[in-house]
Amino acid sequence: MDPARSARADSDLDQLGSLAEPVRRRLYAFVSAAGSSVDRDQAAAGTGISRALAAFHLDRLVDAGLLDAEYHRRSGRSGPGAGRPAKFYRRPAERDVSVSLPPRHYDLAARILAEGIEHDPGASPQVLDAARREGERLAAGHASTGNRGGVLELLVDQGYEPVAEPDGSVTLRNCPFHALVGEHRDLTCGMNHALLRGVLDAAGDSGLVPLADPAAGRCCVRLVPGDGTAATAER
Repeated sequence: MDPARSARADSDLDQLGSLAEPVRRRLYAFVSAAGSSVDRDQAAAGTGISRALAAFHLDRLVDAGLLDAEYHRRSGRSGPGAGRPAKFYRRPAERDVSVSLPPRHYDLAARILAEGIEHDPGASPQVLDAARREGERLAAGHASTGNRGGVLELLVDQGYEPVAEPDGSVTLRNCPFHALVGEHRDLTCGMNHALLRGVLDAAGDSGLVPLADPAAGRCCVRLVPGDGTAATAER
């Protein structure tokens, strides 16, 4: 095996090994689900442990490369009287950990397929149709997609990390196709939109439609209430 690839595989195994400890795994899940950086007090309260124990395990997760640490003031202010900066933790947006034993390089296959599709203009519509059909199959195979809650459960299972917003929309904090976004953004976003369209069309009364709305740090598609405003925005 290529030495660099072997080193990456060992590093990924070490990172996953860090999550074998139950308290550490709970903290990682809490920080990942937070949607923004959290401090030690928030992490301790959210997982039901002491602040000292939370600080210990959070720093071990930073050492393992699974979390990033940053310092800023809780008040958001700066200058005299603003208080001392506190340590906050967040999951890195651009870092993935994937281990397969023996090694399987599905990301390489995906890049090759994406490259081939983008060099054949006639292939893209077929890929989008396939993505929509896959979304329909996912919805049909899920136990409870006949409502909004069931749709969100399916999207959790698929790695989208949906977050319900106060305005009724749903932000998808993660793109399951993230490895392809940098080099094949248009294709990836189109597949996401088509797949989610298939899910929602087949799901029943979720009241949501997919809206192409690219932004940094999340999926390029949002789910918005299926009223006339959303439909107009999608077109």
